[in-house]
Amino acid sequence: MPKYFYIIFFLFIAGFSASAQNNKTGTWGIFTALMPGDSAHRWGGYSELQVRENGVFNQFNYYELKAGISYDLDKYFTALIGGGRYTTYNYQNLGAGPTTIEARMWEQMSVSQYLYRIKLEHRYRVEQRWLNGIYRNRFRYRLNVFVPLNSTKIEPKTLFISAYDEIFLNNKEPNFERNRISAALGYQFDKKWIVQAGWVNQYNYVPNLSNDKDNVMLMLMYRINRKNSAKREHLPSTSD
Repeated sequence: MPKYFYIIFFLFIAGFSASAQNNKTGTWGIFTALMPGDSAHRWGGYSELQVRENGVFNQFNYYELKAGISYDLDKYFTALIGGGRYTTYNYQNLGAGPTTIEARMWEQMSVSQYLYRIKLEHRYRVEQRWLNGIYRNRFRYRLNVFVPLNSTKIEPKTLFISAYDEIFLNNKEPNFERNRISAALGYQFDKKWIVQAGWVNQYNYVPNLSNDKDNVMLMLMYRINRKNSAKREHLPSTSD
């Protein structure tokens, strides 16, 4: 891995840690295992564990477990159906048990565009949510941008930057619920392992109670490669 990746990563974490003494900055840790589809094997899938903390590497308050099955319509269009469990705690009293338990299902379509060095992913998602037993709907759109720095493709031994913006809408007023924006530096070691380190800001809109929070984001991805799979560039998107 290039030495300057470690330098940038160290400066990034040090800067966030220094500015996070008032707990306005949290931590998102993400591990994803996925088996992408291709022209030879259109079916794929993934599973993911995500852990969040109220502070930087302390004050655990949330985790989610989710999985999905995907189908590649072609190189550019991928459909997916998924489900998961999302659990929130009061970090000051973990022994009291969860404050919020959510079960969720969703259907989504991802559309990829390859514009030489610039890679775009449009993701459209419809969610069915049971939040502490109360049913809700939600609609999400995310634009994800990837730019490899030392290659024209994101492949083994590639350093890349990624950024996305996602809006969350529902079918009840106020219709706008949340905005999430992120930027990260990533590295693909080989055909299997990818790491990203970056920042994500989540803004929640509630009348008279709107708030936002910055977070350090660390993501580790393991890609399962099937035998005789067609060679193809896959975008290292976060699943959430």
